[in-house]
Amino acid sequence: MKIYLKKFGTLLVSRQNGREAFAALQTQLSDLKKHEKLEVDFEGVVTFTPSWGDEFLTPLFKQYNQKIVLKNKNNPSVKATLEILEEINTSPEL
Repeated sequence: MKIYLKKFGTLLVSRQNGREAFAALQTQLSDLKKHEKLEVDFEGVVTFTPSWGDEFLTPLFKQYNQKIVLKNKNNPSVKATLEILEEINTSPEL
């Protein structure tokens, strides 16, 4: 299954918008087959903020970690946000 993030807009900002996008995706995710990969495609995304990503990608990774493949993530905004999210989600809690 492919998720084209640009369908949520090219400027992916704010926690509220990330939560809404994740909620909108839930019906599609119920169709995901057991061994099917989940491709998240960043093509066309201009701005991707940590707040939006934390509300969308973090719960997605918690549910489907091994199935997720990230595509077209070379945009500097996307790269920086992915690095921040990885650091936040792998650092030990205080």
